[in-house]
Amino acid sequence: MVSEKGQVTIPKELRDRLGIQSGQILEFRERRGELVALKVNEEDPIDALRGLLKGEINSTDAWMGELRGDVDV
Repeated sequence: MVSEKGQVTIPKELRDRLGIQSGQILEFRERRGELVALKVNEEDPIDALRGLLKGEINSTDAWMGELRGDVDV
């Protein structure tokens, strides 16, 4: 049932199965006459990769040289 404020309750079984937790942001869309809720990924995908290549390689050229097997990297 939809409340006067437009709120709905997602059954616990579905929340558990889909990993929806309190505070999770959901995006609602309409597809072919159906209401679809999508979990929003709050973490920026670029930020998630930041720090992945930690170490002595400080430039793209040095990283590419290491990948190619250049001796003077």
